[in-house]
Amino acid sequence: MEITNECNMELMARYPDGWFDLAIVDPPYGIGRSGQIETFTKNPKHKRKLHIQKEWDNKAPTKLYFDELKRVSINQIIWGANYYPEFLTSSMGWIFWDKGQDLTMSDGELAYSSFNRALRRIKINRCQLVTEGGTIHPTQKPVKLYKWLLDKYAKPGDKILDTHLGSGSIAIAAHDYGFDLTACELDREYYNAAMKRINLHKLQTKLFQ
Repeated sequence: MEITNECNMELMARYPDGWFDLAIVDPPYGIGRSGQIETFTKNPKHKRKLHIQKEWDNKAPTKLYFDELKRVSINQIIWGANYYPEFLTSSMGWIFWDKGQDLTMSDGELAYSSFNRALRRIKINRCQLVTEGGTIHPTQKPVKLYKWLLDKYAKPGDKILDTHLGSGSIAIAAHDYGFDLTACELDREYYNAAMKRINLHKLQTKLFQ
């Protein structure tokens, strides 16, 4: 497992075409949801942990990012792809994460997949995040969700890429399932918090083996 604190374009530039078997990524959606300060102010009924508002979600990735992602990976699963369909080819294999709650926000999230498969829905209550220790990132997804993705879309021995590590949930899932993960996170605070979370999980895993 290799995780770095750097720009994803710099990371991908180091790898040849098709190096990764599968990229599972959660890029910024470009909707300004990098924190909950505004959300709490406007609607205090949202029972979500307060995260500091940053600027990373103010802009969505460019075509150059998606071209490079498709260059270095054979298959892709891209969260939030409904915000930038113009950069993707048509696919029947979309994924819907049903958050299992009647929310004032979205009932779930969409991910594009390059696999020629039927659309799939996975129902995991967002409260799963609480059972996994709470959140360190405003758009954090459950480890359980990433384990489902790896189980359904990855093969043993696959090399996995994540260009936006965020909370590190995918790293924990990859560690538990024995996948070779290469990932990066640009924001130093998120990177440090994710690495602390990942290393703690590895330590706990060793202690209970």
